[in-house]
Amino acid sequence: MILERERGPGFSGESFVAGVLRDLESSSLDDKEKALMRFVDTVNRDSPRITAENMKPLYAAGWDDRAIYYAITVCALFNFYNRWIDASGVHALPDDVHRQGAIRSANAGYVRK
Repeated sequence: MILERERGPGFSGESFVAGVLRDLESSSLDDKEKALMRFVDTVNRDSPRITAENMKPLYAAGWDDRAIYYAITVCALFNFYNRWIDASGVHALPDDVHRQGAIRSANAGYVRK
């Protein structure tokens, strides 16, 4: 799996994600990634109040406008998908199906060819 090679021996994608979800600040994300995740949390929870001040920590961490745009877009799309699924009554997939999809995405990316 790509993530195992990127994060080193003993890395487990599930334990990594669980650590980030449990506590971003003590997770194994680097400071640059944590800055972006803090911003995404603001996009998710309080987007009407985002100002240019919210961008400063991202630029200081090394993110550019393109990366910030994509982070906002991914957050917005997941919010849309979640609300659509909730409202339309689509049933949740079993955990093993999500695991298979995660492995496929990690190895091949999100774009289907």
